Amino acid sequence: MVWVIGDIHGTVDLLRPLLEAIGEDLDRGGATRRVLVCLGDYVDRGPDSRGVLDSLIAFARRPEVETYFLRGNHEDRMEAFLTDPDVGPAWCDYGGRETLGSFGIAPPARSAGRDVWEAASAALDIALSPEHRAFLAAQKYSLTLGDYFFCHAGAEPGTPLDRQDPEQLMWIRRRFTDHPDPFEKMIVHGHTPVPEVHIDHRRIALDTGAYATGVLSALRLKGEDRGLLQAVRAGTSIDLRRRPLKRL
Repeated sequence: MVWVIGDIHGTVDLLRPLLEAIGEDLDRGGATRRVLVCLGDYVDRGPDSRGVLDSLIAFARRPEVETYFLRGNHEDRMEAFLTDPDVGPAWCDYGGRETLGSFGIAPPARSAGRDVWEAASAALDIALSPEHRAFLAAQKYSLTLGDYFFCHAGAEPGTPLDRQDPEQLMWIRRRFTDHPDPFEKMIVHGHTPVPEVHIDHRRIALDTGAYATGVLSALRLKGEDRGLLQAVRAGTSIDLRRRPLKRL
């Protein structure tokens, strides 16, 4: 049995009940192999990137579950900021500001001098725990399980899946989403938000824009069955909604 979670983006309030439900399903599902795959973009935009990392790290301690955390473009930019403060203004423009805040670091003004950005970079470097660093270091660019290929953004059409460029696996958009030809496996990805989980003959898209929509989506794969579990923010509560997932 395989569970796959789409882009989280700091929405720990949605992630925690989703992980709890997934854990319970894995415990009672009777599968000999139990796997959790997360498709990347754990940080930025939402209010609690640190809480998301901590929750995923805690789940990964379950000895009976294989966990695979794929690398998204937002993790790539966050780690780039640690070694190159000059990327800070652009990173903060698309979500890094919220990530810094979740680690207790005041985000600099965009026009701040390089010394201010260097100080913020150094502060984030200090704030990351050894567990956070181990989590980031263990990220994969892709994963193949059975008939499925998992990655953050998608894959370059015309290139075999075992020869994909890591940059494209994190960043590609319309060259992948708009191309009609299937790959040798079904691609399961996030990165490009969709109003509803999308499935067709070549791909399953799981990024339902959790930080903006309040909907975090997870895919359940068991044999030929595909199911969808979503954590949905409804006022001050979180609802869990389940349904089968069939090709559109």
